[in-house]
Amino acid sequence: MDSRLPKVVITTTASVDGRIALSRTSLLLQPDVARRWSTMKPDGTDELLGSRREEHGATVTLEGSGSFLVEGAPPVVLPAPVLTEAELREDFLPRRTPLWFVVADSRGRVDWSFGGDDTTALLVLVCEATPSGYLQLLHDRGIGYLTAGRERVDLAEALATIRATLGAETVVADSGGTINAALLWAGLVDEIDVVTLPGLVGGFGTPSIMDGEPLDDDAMPLRLELITCDVTPAGLVRTRYRVVNESGPKAALTPGGR
Repeated sequence: MDSRLPKVVITTTASVDGRIALSRTSLLLQPDVARRWSTMKPDGTDELLGSRREEHGATVTLEGSGSFLVEGAPPVVLPAPVLTEAELREDFLPRRTPLWFVVADSRGRVDWSFGGDDTTALLVLVCEATPSGYLQLLHDRGIGYLTAGRERVDLAEALATIRATLGAETVVADSGGTINAALLWAGLVDEIDVVTLPGLVGGFGTPSIMDGEPLDDDAMPLRLELITCDVTPAGLVRTRYRVVNESGPKAALTPGGR
């Protein structure tokens, strides 16, 4: 692993069949969806999930924009830029907090209404192709952003910037299957921490732990080495794996998706 990069741990919660949502068109942020998803959660689940970031010593949580958008959502209404293009293209960090919630959103798809609190600040990862109007919107709302990549967010560059700018030694990627796949195939992940709920979801196209394009005909699966496996009496299973990066990087996947 490049010494400029932080340690990256994917933390994910899935059903026994590896699903991380109920369907492609539902968000766990929606109250009814969250209620239905929670029927798989035994006692103690929320406490365990809430402690993982602290347990890994992470100061940054990384997400993809797809976790906040239902497919077919209307585009964000962007303001006309007031700042110059040069000003907008500079990294914008209006404040510092002990913790960071970082979201990759190169296309400017999420209409953020909350930028965090005194403990955790929202920070958006953008690229050179991100619309100027979206950068102006973030400026207007006091939401910071870092630029990494040209046509889409370059995750390796973004992680190096996060470590250099925010001083983050460990990043927890608590995201969807597309950004998980992009991180894994790029060789950027050190560990995977999976909490498996005692339930089944099913469904063609339902988001899973690792989505994206299928393996090439001559590509090998990524190998994992088990670190720990813990089972609660209520049937909650937590497995931690070390990533063995013997497979070469796959073609880049768009990190803004689920």
